[in-house]
Amino acid sequence: MTAAGPDARTGTDGAHTRREAAVETALARLDLPAKVALLAGADMWSLPANEEIGLGRLVMSDGPAGVRGEQWTPDDPSVALPSPTALAATWDLDLVRRAGRLLAQEARRKGAHVVLAPTVNLHRSPRGGRHFECYSEDPLLTGEIGAALVSGVQDGGVGTTPKHFVANDSETDRYTVDVRVDERTLRELYLAPFEAIVKKAHPWGLMAAYNAVNGPTMSEHAELNNTVLREEWGFDGILVSDWTGARDTVRAALGGLDVAMPGPATVYGEHLVKAVREGLVPETVVDDLARRVLRLAARVGLLEGAPAAVPAERLPAPVDGEALVRELAARSFVLLRNEGGVLPLDPVPASVALIGAAAAETRIGGGGSAQVFPTRVVSPLDGLRAALGAGGELRHEIGADPRTFLPPAAVPCTADLLGADGASLGTAALADGSVRWLGALPGGAAFADLARVRLTGTLAAGCGGRHRLAVRGVGRFTLEADGEVLFDGVLLPEGEDPAAAFLNPPERRFDLDLAEGREAAVTLTYTMPEASDFAGFGLVSFALGHAAPTASPDELIERAVEAAREAEVAVVVVGTTEEVESEGVDRAGLRLPGRQDELVARVAAANPRTVVVVNAGAPVLMPWRDSVAAVLLAWFPGQQAGEALADVLLGTVEPGGRLPTTWPAEEADAPVWEVVPTDGRLDYAEGLFIGYRAWQRRAAAAPAYWFGAGGGYTSWSYEGLEARLADGSTGASAEVLAEVTVRVRNTGERAGREVVQVYLATDGSDRSRPDRQLAGFAVVEAAPGAVATARITVPRRAVQSWDTAARAWRTNPGVHTVEAGRSAGDLPLAVALVVPAQV
Repeated sequence: MTAAGPDARTGTDGAHTRREAAVETALARLDLPAKVALLAGADMWSLPANEEIGLGRLVMSDGPAGVRGEQWTPDDPSVALPSPTALAATWDLDLVRRAGRLLAQEARRKGAHVVLAPTVNLHRSPRGGRHFECYSEDPLLTGEIGAALVSGVQDGGVGTTPKHFVANDSETDRYTVDVRVDERTLRELYLAPFEAIVKKAHPWGLMAAYNAVNGPTMSEHAELNNTVLREEWGFDGILVSDWTGARDTVRAALGGLDVAMPGPATVYGEHLVKAVREGLVPETVVDDLARRVLRLAARVGLLEGAPAAVPAERLPAPVDGEALVRELAARSFVLLRNEGGVLPLDPVPASVALIGAAAAETRIGGGGSAQVFPTRVVSPLDGLRAALGAGGELRHEIGADPRTFLPPAAVPCTADLLGADGASLGTAALADGSVRWLGALPGGAAFADLARVRLTGTLAAGCGGRHRLAVRGVGRFTLEADGEVLFDGVLLPEGEDPAAAFLNPPERRFDLDLAEGREAAVTLTYTMPEASDFAGFGLVSFALGHAAPTASPDELIERAVEAAREAEVAVVVVGTTEEVESEGVDRAGLRLPGRQDELVARVAAANPRTVVVVNAGAPVLMPWRDSVAAVLLAWFPGQQAGEALADVLLGTVEPGGRLPTTWPAEEADAPVWEVVPTDGRLDYAEGLFIGYRAWQRRAAAAPAYWFGAGGGYTSWSYEGLEARLADGSTGASAEVLAEVTVRVRNTGERAGREVVQVYLATDGSDRSRPDRQLAGFAVVEAAPGAVATARITVPRRAVQSWDTAARAWRTNPGVHTVEAGRSAGDLPLAVALVVPAQV
């Protein structure tokens, strides 16, 4: 593993000292109301400026897989990266750091100073709805990938906020749930990635989670926020609330919450001024909060007299965003099965049947705060068609459409923004029937003036029959089609999550009979609510859905089977949908939605050269996995999905990914299933035993695929392993326990890439500890027949446990076994390492 970059707080030129002096000078010039004004959003995304002290307006932006900026609109698109789980699947810290630099470049282009990323909660259960936005089930891999991304973003002079601190590992009742977790488990699993990122990459911010942990909510958790995060770990950045997550003025201030978002109405402002004057909050506490906000502003270059942490002349070289996204995607793809070497498709087959709804409309990213409007999207159908060219026949069939909701009407639309008197406030041209504006309206219109949005478009019936229309959103809608009012009513959200209106809105469907060639005008009018969370969020989000008449589900599958039977190779793209994987909702189960399993089984029976591409951000069941020739996991691959897939299928690029999470064979086998709170509490009763840590204790059931699993287009032999305790003579950090060397040989016929993984196993006497856990990893490359050497450092923490009674880390001395191999379930090399009591 490589070390993170230099600490942005320091510098040989004295910039750190000058920056801190400027912060103190600015703070001294502020009275109480002015200091408090720094602690709350001026609007949806920004903190206010203060001209008297030379403080500029500081803008934050969502950004786990692309930087949205202040406007969430197709008029201001973003480069859409692969999902964070895909980044973790690369196991490549240098590559992830480059991804961070791309995010910083995008942030600067959009005028944002802080990216609200990365998400470093753990894959505690495969049911977690935001699984795709997190990295791994393992805290070490999560911490290393997270530190690399933070370093990359901050290399570009843009701040980060690793989130959600802490234990926001599922979505059900996330706003109110109290997570109950013992102190040892909290320290060794859930706090560990945050600790690693704070100490390695020195993030300029962190985001507090909505949930409570053992009682206090995380926006008010003085012990974790002040004692652990700041005093113990040395964190000196801001702690910002998740949006609307700050709920109590006094408890938030005393609990170390620096910034309450969004604004302007928050628990701070006049409420905090009053609390200070009444003696409930010491003004010195406000000074500490304001100081950290000013420090962030100084670091990003917004405080007069303070040198930015990264001067303009030290910014990284420009990044080709589309090229990097394509590289990231291909490097993240995990080859789980390749019987008979069906992949790569070399020579290029004369005919390919490309099957699946996701082949034409790929999910490039998950739903919620990670979602952006991409600059463009290359689907697998587009990518393969371009790569095959005129020399290869490509036939596409839907086979099975898994979507629960109708897609937005695929026709150009116009949105008219109307005031209360019906006067026009502006118009917006839209590519389809979806409307999503967050934080800002087209043309600079004010949310306060907006009364209605009228969406109009024309449907041209390419085929006659019963068309389906849908209204999806929350609020009052009127739908008119072909001169008839189909709906005039209200759609209400489910649950208490304040973001449910745009994360998981309800849908109503209606039929419209049209003759072939007929055109029908459609108008959907949305009325803004007078008082609701919509106004607080500055949000308009709804969609006009449409589906043309299609063949029956049985006929669609039959067509796909026929195409597969006639083709040389069948490629089936299956996946999850936004209803299954999205922020704000956990998964009910792990099966692929709709009839996709049936589709794969039928196609595989018709063509023995069937390749299945899985377009999902989290584990899914694959009952057909042993019946197909190849299984390639493509995650949510970002906007260049089709190009990356064509690169890998045709062998231009080797799939480089390894699983960052164990995949179960059956739902009943998953070690942790429950994500639904009972009486407001979610008990982490499994303790340390999640993911592979739990699987390795199970003799009766093995997973479908182990943590770390994955292959490429060559083969490797593991030929040598050495491990020795670090003694400082080689310049190793005091945090390093041992230095490990692993020799591997490329035994295949083409150059390749291997992820060498090192685990540390116990002697089994202490059953409270996992049998083994990841201790380090490295990526190596070698030509055919060549030997590559991986040099990996094992952290001291790998042999330590948290002593709850002593409230300190305790070394576990004795004989440990260093194991090296391809995954948690395939470790061919082992060597003993004796750890003394004092290390």
